[in-house]
Amino acid sequence: MSGAHPEIYETTPDGTPSGVVFDLGNVLIDWDPYAAIAAGVGPVEARRFLDAADFDFMAWNHGPDSGGSWGDAEDAVRRTHPHWVEHALAYRAHFADSLLGEVAGMGDVVRELHAGGVPLLGLTNWSAELYPHAPARFDFLALFDDVVVSGEVSAAKPDPRAYEIVAERSGLPLERLVFVDDRQANVDAAAGLGMDAIVFTDADTLRAELRRRGLPV
Repeated sequence: MSGAHPEIYETTPDGTPSGVVFDLGNVLIDWDPYAAIAAGVGPVEARRFLDAADFDFMAWNHGPDSGGSWGDAEDAVRRTHPHWVEHALAYRAHFADSLLGEVAGMGDVVRELHAGGVPLLGLTNWSAELYPHAPARFDFLALFDDVVVSGEVSAAKPDPRAYEIVAERSGLPLERLVFVDDRQANVDAAAGLGMDAIVFTDADTLRAELRRRGLPV
């Protein structure tokens, strides 16, 4: 951590949180794997792949998110689901197409928190190989004090170690951090560790939740 906001890194007497930890995909960045796969094999085949009863895309994607390589993940499909190889390869080959843009209003939330001196952390399930697409495209990520990328640390949410790493890097205890994620399982894991955890639905609802906690948005 840079220590750019030392006055807020300390526990605040009024109970206001000391920092905010954001998930990235579908909280700050609109992510849809369908768009990438459709760019490679067409919309009908992409939907057929993602809806397949014999292949769990999200479980497969979790491997690289947890520190595995995309080469190994794709080789596994060749061995176990050869009829889906072309579809699986399309995802990484066209990954940039899966990043549809900024989630509406969330760039403003990030900028306002930063302007108010609130430390900002990212905790994202994202492969180390594909994460560079994010900071190259979304300039608000430069406002973050740190982003913990699961594929880089080999710990993906809801693994408790992922949350512990973000606390270690922030220099703040977990209970002083607000955590925002769109997945209930990840929010539940954070709450179980003592974080103030919020399920993300939209920017306006989140803004109200953060204001209720005394944060400047």
